[in-house]
Amino acid sequence: MLTTLALTLPLAVACSPAPAKDTEGPTAPTGVTAASGSAQTVHVMWNAATDDRAVTGYEVYQQGRKVKDLPATTLMVDIVNLTPATPYAFTVRARDAAGNRSPHSTTVPATTLAATAQDRTPPTTPRALRATADGTHAATLTWQPGRDDTEVTAYDIYQADARIHTVPGTATTARLTGLRAGTVYSFTVRARDAAENSSPDSATADLTTAPAPGAAPNTAPTDLTAKAVKGEVTLTWTPPRTGAPVTEHQLFLDGAFATTIIWGADPPPGRATYTFTVPTAKPARHSVKLRARLPDGSWGDFSAQRTVVVP
Repeated sequence: MLTTLALTLPLAVACSPAPAKDTEGPTAPTGVTAASGSAQTVHVMWNAATDDRAVTGYEVYQQGRKVKDLPATTLMVDIVNLTPATPYAFTVRARDAAGNRSPHSTTVPATTLAATAQDRTPPTTPRALRATADGTHAATLTWQPGRDDTEVTAYDIYQADARIHTVPGTATTARLTGLRAGTVYSFTVRARDAAENSSPDSATADLTTAPAPGAAPNTAPTDLTAKAVKGEVTLTWTPPRTGAPVTEHQLFLDGAFATTIIWGADPPPGRATYTFTVPTAKPARHSVKLRARLPDGSWGDFSAQRTVVVP
């Protein structure tokens, strides 16, 4: 009888080379500015840094001491609890996932405003806000100034209820960058004084940035208005032109899907209207926006956002 011996030979395992260690830091942030809007705060802003892989965060330094750690999506911050009428100096550094840090940015100075007597009177609302798209990724805002019993020290620009930019109280214009192509934006402006009193929101200004080359046209509902009465909000808008009747819209309340508005086979001609209830025991601030179902069954672009206070 023959006996067969099975020999076990070592297998040659192919090993992928370990990824190269990331030792290259991001570039230093540019365009750093620092402006005091009150006796105890300084607003610091900067342009995004670059990295061979990805910037993951920013560090803000005050007099050489780190005072803020921020995510890569944040390009501005308020430094608070400062001493009135005091000079400060700020720098910003970028950081990547490997912990590499950029050089410090250029040092920018700012002096907090002098403390004033107790001031509880906010500035008046900025008027005549206009928004103009500058191509695909930028916009310019202009407005008429608010008034204050002491002095307007800053204007805060809001996009969909989030503050995205601040300019000094002497300015009546602001240029916004880093916008997305072919996108609807909704802006408001508030005036602020040295005691941190803020005016009511200005009227809303909408714009749509230019589409990227070859991109499809924007499909957002337009001219959205929102009016609130006790426990109810009424929306009116113009559906997008899609080449076919728009029979469905999605309503988003405070950023979350709320309901689908279905007209059936014959949607209303021209502007559409929809009223919904918002149960509330006291006045509450809410944001609303819409998007339409397109003929191919997909959902289109979001409308500009509107904010209402429901009594």
